[in-house]
Amino acid sequence: MKIKEFFRRKKCPLVSEAQEFILAADQNHLDWRLLPSIAFVESGAGKRYRNNNVLGWASCNQAFSSVRTGIHAVAARLGTSPLYRHKNIDQILCTYNPRPEYSVKVKAVMQMIGSASLAPAAAD
Repeated sequence: MKIKEFFRRKKCPLVSEAQEFILAADQNHLDWRLLPSIAFVESGAGKRYRNNNVLGWASCNQAFSSVRTGIHAVAARLGTSPLYRHKNIDQILCTYNPRPEYSVKVKAVMQMIGSASLAPAAAD
């Protein structure tokens, strides 16, 4: 699994949640690399976070009952909210965090994880 391999190489605690990232992305029609890449930029993929919020949602002020709940809640927001749905990666990232360097960082991580053309089954 590409996400697990990447998290292992980077010594990220969220390696155990790799399948949840895929599931949440599939359920919300998101690029399979987007959520783990945001988590990597925001929290080092679980190295530093609070409120079970590894994706930095609402500047980490939003608390979730578990890391998995947070992954799925943010994925649902990105996939269904009028602020995000029907947008490309650049538009989603600009809405998520408008600093220009943010999009560059997240997209660089996406490229490190793998190719967009991989089917979700190959990503696991």
